[in-house]
Amino acid sequence: MGVMKRLTGVLQAKANKVMDRVEDPRETLDLSYEKQLEQLQQVRRGVADVATARKRIELQAQGLQQSAAKLQEQARQALAQNREDLAREALSRRAALSTQLEQLRAQHEQLVQQEQGLVATTQALQARVEAFRTQKETLKASYTAAQAQTRIGEAVSGISESMTDTGMAMQRAQDKIAQMQARAGAVDELLASGTLTDLTGSSDPLQAQLDKASQTSQIELELAQMKGQLAPPPAAPTGALTPGAPGGAAALPDGAEPAEAEPVEAETVDETPSASAGTGSGDGAAGDDLFSLGSEGSNS
Repeated sequence: MGVMKRLTGVLQAKANKVMDRVEDPRETLDLSYEKQLEQLQQVRRGVADVATARKRIELQAQGLQQSAAKLQEQARQALAQNREDLAREALSRRAALSTQLEQLRAQHEQLVQQEQGLVATTQALQARVEAFRTQKETLKASYTAAQAQTRIGEAVSGISESMTDTGMAMQRAQDKIAQMQARAGAVDELLASGTLTDLTGSSDPLQAQLDKASQTSQIELELAQMKGQLAPPPAAPTGALTPGAPGGAAALPDGAEPAEAEPVEAETVDETPSASAGTGSGDGAAGDDLFSLGSEGSNS
């Protein structure tokens, strides 16, 4: 018995918790208001029934009074005709009607009291229903405002269900974007290192050899330029102009130390007749320097 009682209590607690979660106070207030209106309607029906009974008694009393008045007149006529026996009969019947009238009068007073009580009850119940209606609307408005404020607060703080789902979706999108960016960077590094093959590039082996030869020629050309810049200029004879100096410089007298000359870039001599090596001379040198790393290093 103790186990069953505990189980019943647990089930009731669970049911109450579920009902509290499902129950809407506004709907409960509306239901209570409807029940009060039904009670008020029943009281009004009772008042109408009592009033109907009172009216029937009043109509019966009027009929008995008319019959009593008629019997009174018949008794007078019988005495006028010296028919005392008929007059006595009419008066006896009138006395019976008077007894019925007294009973109807007592019932009528009782019904009038019941009707008055029901009318007072109806008025009091009507006032309570109207007051409950006003209080109900106030409570419903307060509950709606509190519910809206709670939802707004949850949305602002991000703890509502919809905002939580939105935040999780944004986090997943950011994770996917970061993953795709990392994958793209890794693929670019593998392509640059030659681990992966660029399928969109040229697969012709002859063209690859030509590109390699052109690159070798460019390297040889840059190497020749660097050697020409690093080689010391030949010694000039006394009294002769120093070749390679701008404008030519006179020879110094014996015993005089030459002044330090500013380094002058040696002119690049086009020694390679091929088309790929011709990038270092003429007007094409300016455009090729954009892709040449050796020219900047030689000037520094």
